[in-house]
Amino acid sequence: MFFKADLSDLPVESESRVIIRFQDCDPLMHLNNFKYFEYFFNAREDQVSKLYGFSYEAMYRELRTSWVVYQHQIAYVRPALISEWVRITSRVIHFDADTMVTEYFMTNDRRTELKSLLWSISKHVSVDTGKRVPHPEEVMKYLAATCVQGLDFASLDFNERIRTVKNSLISN
Repeated sequence: MFFKADLSDLPVESESRVIIRFQDCDPLMHLNNFKYFEYFFNAREDQVSKLYGFSYEAMYRELRTSWVVYQHQIAYVRPALISEWVRITSRVIHFDADTMVTEYFMTNDRRTELKSLLWSISKHVSVDTGKRVPHPEEVMKYLAATCVQGLDFASLDFNERIRTVKNSLISN
């Protein structure tokens, strides 16, 4: 099975604590813009494996499907600096028959300062044809159990979302 967790009580938000590595920084000692994607995607893969027992490889093997990136929207709000400890949060904020939107954000270690926010839109595809296919029932149940409730993605504005996440950090 591509996930092992009981779907009745799963957290919808996951978090990792990581250090910004020297080799990932530019000459100004800031995390290279491209490296944010690697940090986000690596954190998500670790998080869903740990929290949900989810395996992308098992989904690929068992269902012959995968998600492929369709679109990214990213904001670099404040630089992540060399040797700085940061927190990476990820969560699914929308899904439908063949699409998933994952929101990632990076903060300082104390979660008081937003560094970056990313929306990654993925399409569910057959690995045999490369064409979009609907999520199978078990994937829909997994997404329903792990998606943030109460967000109307169609009416969300990315820049307003940045402000909302920043304000939620300040109020904590």
